[in-house]
Amino acid sequence: MKLATLKNETRDGQLVVVSRDLTRCIAVPDIARSLQAALDHWETCESKLRSVYDGLNNGTLDKSYDFDQQQASSPLPRAYQWADGSAYVNHVELVRKARGAEMPPSFWTDPLMYQGGSDTFLGPREDIPLVDEAWGLDFEGEIAVVTGDVPLGTNREGASGAIRLLMLVNDVSLRGLIPPELGKGFGFFHSKPSSAFGPVAVTPDELGDAWMDNKVHLPLEVTYNGEAFGHPEAGEDMTFDFADLIEHAAKSRKLGAGTIIGSGTVSNKLEGGPGKTVREGGRGYTCLAELRMIETINEGKAQTPFMASGDRVILEMKDRQGESVFGRIDQRVVMTS
Repeated sequence: MKLATLKNETRDGQLVVVSRDLTRCIAVPDIARSLQAALDHWETCESKLRSVYDGLNNGTLDKSYDFDQQQASSPLPRAYQWADGSAYVNHVELVRKARGAEMPPSFWTDPLMYQGGSDTFLGPREDIPLVDEAWGLDFEGEIAVVTGDVPLGTNREGASGAIRLLMLVNDVSLRGLIPPELGKGFGFFHSKPSSAFGPVAVTPDELGDAWMDNKVHLPLEVTYNGEAFGHPEAGEDMTFDFADLIEHAAKSRKLGAGTIIGSGTVSNKLEGGPGKTVREGGRGYTCLAELRMIETINEGKAQTPFMASGDRVILEMKDRQGESVFGRIDQRVVMTS
């Protein structure tokens, strides 16, 4: 099942069911007006939404209309909670190696996670605002899950069963603001502005056998300023799967329906070491920082600049038939005051 939120006069938008090929949609206000409302009452709403989805794909509904990704907001335009993990420890290891720091062994057994701002998300076709290029604007390609209610102290089985939806993410980061914030010992705030999510959220069964072991086994394609930048496999080198991340998040608190848990930057190794660029025949990267890290390790300093006004990033994930799963995130950077 595929669900999206179209912009309207409300903060939470209009929930629509979207056809498998992302061409048609239908509003379902009689079932739930917003995606959050559907998640709050998933036990009663899910079967009704699936019935509409089946009818939409079979062509038996006469009230459907064209689905315009340009009019879609993030599936959850705002959320009660957005917690982003760092499941691809290869990425973390590169960050530390680039600055000559050893990685604590616990990083391989205990997930990293931060709590991001979730009151305003960017739409998938919305510009990324930037105040100062010295802040080091970066994109980060990720996958996220949306949960139902998760009890305090849930185990892996309970965590896996709580996964309701999957989404594509651009976790926008301001790299230049991270070191001073972390130096205060309190974590991210200014360095993590609003993230963006792909136009469509999907139920795990929609991926077929590409959803396995609580991971998405498909490449995440990144295009930067018109050139292929990366296509790493999201199911590979993921040290902590989504059940691990949910279990970790619920260690000391309940998670409410609609909680978003991110995977962190999708990152692959190459023969046990750092990956190569697409131009060099590798799988490339899903963020600028990782390329800059490898440049620092190999050449002594980073060569690639962070994003500037007018730069454009596109993120998309396609199934094994070449069809878009979540729709496309397509964003430009604009300077703002």
